Amino acid sequence: MEREWLFLLVPMLIGVSFLGVGVYGLRRAGALRRNGITAVGRVVRHDSRRGDDGAEYHLPVVAWTTRDGRECTYPSAFGRGTVLPGFGTGSSVTVLYDADNPRRFEIRGWDSKPFYLVFAGVGAVLTAGMSSVLLVLLM
Repeated sequence: MEREWLFLLVPMLIGVSFLGVGVYGLRRAGALRRNGITAVGRVVRHDSRRGDDGAEYHLPVVAWTTRDGRECTYPSAFGRGTVLPGFGTGSSVTVLYDADNPRRFEIRGWDSKPFYLVFAGVGAVLTAGMSSVLLVLLM
């Protein structure tokens, strides 16, 4: 075995990175669902951003009031190519937020758990596949 194992490091690194992002997102979403506080918010506007590929993404900016009376206005972490029905400017939405840090929030029906599941799944497959190939080469 010469240097073949070096070529396995790139997909292994990508797999571990994807797995890390997916697991972090799923754990964060789970903690928010367990300990988060529900509030009614209103979409005040959409921030539009262009991706590297030139596509335009819309991120809803939601305003709500916390239980202790703080006014919060933050953009969602997830952007979409189109504004879904029920998420236009002026729409009433349900927000789940962290009482200690209201910047950590999700908009019910907009933020996506499958996004993190895909990242974790692809990361797990790449990491497991490259690990087994590396073990076979080392033996």
